[in-house]
Amino acid sequence: MHRQAMIIGGGVAGLAAAAALGRDGWQVTVRERDGAPATAGTALGIWPAALHALDALGAGDEVRRAGVPQLAGRFLRPDGSRIAEIDVGRLHRRTGDHVHLLSRPPLLAILQEAAIAAGARIQRGDPVDGPEAGGADLLVVADGVFSRTRERLFGPAYRARYSGGTAWRGVVPDMPVDAFAEVWGRGVKFGVTPQEGGRTNWFATTAAPEGSFHPGAEVAVLRRTFGTWAAPVAPVLDAIEESGVLRHDVYVTPPLPSYVSGAAVLIGDAAHAMSPDLGRGACEAIIDAVTLARCLQGASAQAEGLQGYDRSRRRVTRRLSRVAAAAAGMTRVRRGLPFRDGLLRVGMLAGPPA
Repeated sequence: MHRQAMIIGGGVAGLAAAAALGRDGWQVTVRERDGAPATAGTALGIWPAALHALDALGAGDEVRRAGVPQLAGRFLRPDGSRIAEIDVGRLHRRTGDHVHLLSRPPLLAILQEAAIAAGARIQRGDPVDGPEAGGADLLVVADGVFSRTRERLFGPAYRARYSGGTAWRGVVPDMPVDAFAEVWGRGVKFGVTPQEGGRTNWFATTAAPEGSFHPGAEVAVLRRTFGTWAAPVAPVLDAIEESGVLRHDVYVTPPLPSYVSGAAVLIGDAAHAMSPDLGRGACEAIIDAVTLARCLQGASAQAEGLQGYDRSRRRVTRRLSRVAAAAAGMTRVRRGLPFRDGLLRVGMLAGPPA
């Protein structure tokens, strides 16, 4: 008799889990609230550890082909002077891979194809209103940072909270860049990355009161904030149009006492939404999914496998969440910038996580 899994959420985490569990013989149903797959989205950095997890799903090479490898990276000041260089060669020597940059829609399409190939059934426009497994043996909670299921399982104290930072992001067509660059100013930063199709992905962050948006005038805010900055910010800022600006506040998940509650298990942002400053959210969701399937496959009982997953993933994702929060705090520094820049250089010398 096949084991049955119900997955709440059809994003990166949910589709990766569907592919991983399906390949291990589970009968998987994915229930996604949205009626159609995402058609827009900015670039995600897929780090080597996540690429290796994708290899276990048979999707790693497709992501490598579709994405753009990050072959250089640097941190700059607003005048264009250099703070630190990212040693991408060191990362490649250590892992055998580069970071690959790929926007969300093609990544989701690749994961959906892997999930369907593994026998998963994907039901769109099908929200789940409670934490019950609906007759399934396993409930995988992958409904994101604002997970209602997490709150029902663990209580309102574990509702996502505002991080204190807000972000803008978007894509500029027909403006290819050859490297990742992040420019750190006084309490604000602006970044650009390559994106598939000869496009440039851009993002900017600052501290702000929650919900302080400027509908129809976000480009004006960006130009007031970053308008005097040198390249690579200046040409991107000149090309941004209001219709292409996405603005959102950044929310994070309080540390959970466990990623498991009975037959329910949390993965991705539902478990550990973190500040985007490390660019690891999608990566950790994919790794969660593959780790969950491996732990269940190697266990003599489901409860043992779930506890193995919790031990394997909760500590490392908590650590990454703390590092991401510290990185966000560094970008919001308004005084002592030489000291901040020195800390960033030391961090780059230590090398990025794989």
